Amino acid sequence: QVQLVESGGGSVQTGGSLRLSCAASGYRCMGWFRQAPGKEREGVAAIVSDGRSTFYADSVKGRFTISQDNAKNTLYLQMNSLKPEDTAMYYCAAHQTRFQCFIWSKYNYWGQGTQVTVSS
Repeated sequence: QVQLVESGGGSVQTGGSLRLSCAASGYRCMGWFRQAPGKEREGVAAIVSDGRSTFYADSVKGRFTISQDNAKNTLYLQMNSLKPEDTAMYYCAAHQTRFQCFIWSKYNYWGQGTQVTVSS
């Protein structure tokens, strides 16, 4: 059974950094999504369970890094150079369909979310 628990959100100023963590086990594909007030949830980053392949939304490419520590059953999202438009609830997500880790619509297991607020 897939269980996802996020942590690490908070408030930072523009240009700051945060690292989100997600305690998870029993997954094939994992990712981070976000949802800002009044907007649809969007995929941010994804990683294949072997850690060899990652994918990023254009809006975060070069600023965010997804990684995992399989020994600790933990997924991370390192967020640097944060902007006010990064403000959102961030969700850890997972699914089990092989070869489709970078298809956002496949994600069907979700954490409860952690809030990230970036002030100008």
